[in-house]
Amino acid sequence: MVVIQVQLQPHPSKFNGYSKHPFVYNIQKPKKLFLQPKAMSSRTQRIMESISVGGEVGGAGGAYSYEALKRLDNLWSSICSAQTVVQEPRQVVTNTPGLFSQSDMANKEVDKFDVLVCGGTLGIFVATALSLKGLRVGVVERNLLKGVYVVTSYVRREQEWNISRKELLELVEVGVLTEDDIKQATTSVFNPNRCGFESKGEIWVSNILNLGVSPAKLIDIVRERFTSLGGVIFEGCSVSSINVYQDIAVLQLMEGKILSACLIIDAMGNFSPVLKQIRGNRKPDGVCLVVGSCCRGFKENFKSDVIFSSAEVKPVGNSEAQYFWEAFPAGSGPLDRTTYMFTYVDPQPNSPKLEELLEDYWDLMPKYQEVSLDDLEILRVIYGIFPTFRDSPLPAAFNRILQFGDASGIQSPVSFGGFGSLTRHLGRISNGIHEAISGNLLDADNLSLLNPYMPNLSASWLFQRAMSARKQAGVPPDFINDLLYANFQSMQRLGDPVLRPFLQDVIQFGPLVKTLGLVMLTKPQILPSIFKQVGFPVLIDWLGHFSLLGSYTFLSIYIDPLIRPLIDTFSTEEKYKWKRQLEAWKYGAGLDYKFNHDDITKR
Repeated sequence: MVVIQVQLQPHPSKFNGYSKHPFVYNIQKPKKLFLQPKAMSSRTQRIMESISVGGEVGGAGGAYSYEALKRLDNLWSSICSAQTVVQEPRQVVTNTPGLFSQSDMANKEVDKFDVLVCGGTLGIFVATALSLKGLRVGVVERNLLKGVYVVTSYVRREQEWNISRKELLELVEVGVLTEDDIKQATTSVFNPNRCGFESKGEIWVSNILNLGVSPAKLIDIVRERFTSLGGVIFEGCSVSSINVYQDIAVLQLMEGKILSACLIIDAMGNFSPVLKQIRGNRKPDGVCLVVGSCCRGFKENFKSDVIFSSAEVKPVGNSEAQYFWEAFPAGSGPLDRTTYMFTYVDPQPNSPKLEELLEDYWDLMPKYQEVSLDDLEILRVIYGIFPTFRDSPLPAAFNRILQFGDASGIQSPVSFGGFGSLTRHLGRISNGIHEAISGNLLDADNLSLLNPYMPNLSASWLFQRAMSARKQAGVPPDFINDLLYANFQSMQRLGDPVLRPFLQDVIQFGPLVKTLGLVMLTKPQILPSIFKQVGFPVLIDWLGHFSLLGSYTFLSIYIDPLIRPLIDTFSTEEKYKWKRQLEAWKYGAGLDYKFNHDDITKR
């Protein structure tokens, strides 16, 4: 996950958090002035530079925060660049023949673990789950381990997470949290939750992404549990290189320490250096761009928006974008509210930049929330990029190294943030890792079974494509809103067992067939525009994943019960492989999601 949130404290000399008139001169008497022409600063720059920022890694002040935005935009521009010859990624992982115990480095080893997790923000959850199984686990974190997300090496800031109680209870099932921990980490609860598309209509639900959770509190709780189980945290340490030997993997840190483990888990997110080495210079297949803020001054502040669109496709720079919104009350105060504006794009040279989106955001957010920007105090500015790839989840490319969380691509391509997918898959993955280590099944082929092909994840690519503005598609500007409202309206008519899994990024065959069927019956005139928007090659590819989604559903419901009683008679390796296959059928069909009427009423 790639997000920046910047804590902004109003400068005492500024009005409402930023200078409305940053260039004011008091001229005593006429003078002949010779001024060099200077480019006019953007409103985003004036807002960020006019507000003092404390606690920033690498610097302090709004100017630094704005520079971090520019650096991220430069990174985004390099991803979008049409240039094909670019610098090769750094080779972090090396396969080294022979045994580590017989190498010259063996006497330099600092400590030995069963598992080393690189990247602590989300990695601490899998580290704790594995520690609960009796494994010796270490966590390597480049900075202090607390509730923040990281954008490459530029900046890290705390942010509040919104999630459903159902997802947090999945962490309770694994043993990472208790229900008391959930209460302690929850800062706000908000209902009802809206889905709306322009002026076409609104759908209201309850208990979907309706908890505001403090990541600082949550990670402090998990960290304390991890260390109480004997876990070791290496803070302020960066990955330098990984050497994979026949008997072990050796991690060398920038600070000179050498650690070894049976398995190394890469939880360093979308911009992991290991992930860069695996994918090379390949462009993402799609990207979600997110900007937003947390502001104080919202008087009516008890509802949330899961997804909302207030306008049709609009020009942005040399491109077009369909903007969507998400908003929810923040836990920092009764008048505080977080609003995200996001859009889906293909990484092309003319793709909009984050600063261009923020310029639109300052105009559109007050209209969307029916407030005046002058009446708001800006507390945080948020911006981020979420690259996704069609071939996700990512199979293991090396022996003894496994991608986890955002680095594995396990999250839905229509979501921005992998915490929900982490809670869903943590039990499955931690059980599989424990079995792989116990059976010494740590080659790339066996580890790849932990990140298997999932047709429901691949099928959701059609939704991202349909929600992306495409200049050459030749569809009406309100097509995306029209399509989404038709789908949501159909799901609402079909009931909560159809609507709620979809809102939590779970695609299931039965609900999908019912929804598509009802849309075609009630709004057949939209079909030609769908073909134009997504394109026939994408539709044909999607039909393959859709068919496999049906196959996985059949296999999980009817074949799994026949095979499962026989598994204990298999050899250790065959037992491991069949367990992973049954999991792939179940999770790949979305059948791990169990609808419960209590989820609608409980908070």
